[in-house]
Amino acid sequence: MKNQHNNIEKLLINGLIEGDQKSYKILFDQYYDWLCNYVHKLSNDSTLSEDLVQNVFLRLWEKKSTLHITSSLRNYLFRSCHNEYLMHLRKQKKEIDLLDELKWKALFQLYQENEKMQQEANWLKIESAIEKLPKKCQEVFKLSRFEQKKHKEIAEILGISTKTVEIHITKALRFLKTNVSAFFF
Repeated sequence: MKNQHNNIEKLLINGLIEGDQKSYKILFDQYYDWLCNYVHKLSNDSTLSEDLVQNVFLRLWEKKSTLHITSSLRNYLFRSCHNEYLMHLRKQKKEIDLLDELKWKALFQLYQENEKMQQEANWLKIESAIEKLPKKCQEVFKLSRFEQKKHKEIAEILGISTKTVEIHITKALRFLKTNVSAFFF
């Protein structure tokens, strides 16, 4: 009986290789449901199972002239469906990884934009606080912090003593600390 089954399989394989549609239909009718059940056990998705098994049968027909089936036809189809399912999982993982990467990039970009807006808002608060300083104190502070001038240079530019420069800078820093620090801490 087993020998007869092997002969029938060989006839079907040879018919398939020669492009015989009847052999293909017999193979399809004989194995399709069994293969769908197997893939469904792996995937738990009947639509996906049918799609993957149909892909295997489609590829079987497309590559019929180059087929080299050394094991039983049943084992060949079983292994083909198993591999098709594994390829689906790999593709799905790549898609998920790509989506994760895109999500992280979008989040990072959103974070950077938010950070930039926050910095701009903070800078406006600092500028506003600096504008509230007395005129001379404002000048000294801007020369010191924005133009990176030394105390001696500031004193020469404004015609005041270095001690007065130090007093203005101390006063400005104290004012900014009390009026702006709430925004940063």
